[in-house]
Amino acid sequence: MMNFWQTLALVLVVEGVVWALFPTAMRRLAARAAETEEGALRYGGLAFAVTGVVVVWLLRG
Repeated sequence: MMNFWQTLALVLVVEGVVWALFPTAMRRLAARAAETEEGALRYGGLAFAVTGVVVVWLLRG
């Protein structure tokens, strides 16, 4: 369970750094996401989730 919390904390760090370094680009990206159809966002989220599971599975062997 500790790995889960460490991973979640690392995600927050990476996202925070991206927002701190590129606020204008991130604002534009968020505005574009708000205009994107819900189905496309769901498909993209699912694709990233499946990719993440596969990568973790491969790394953990």
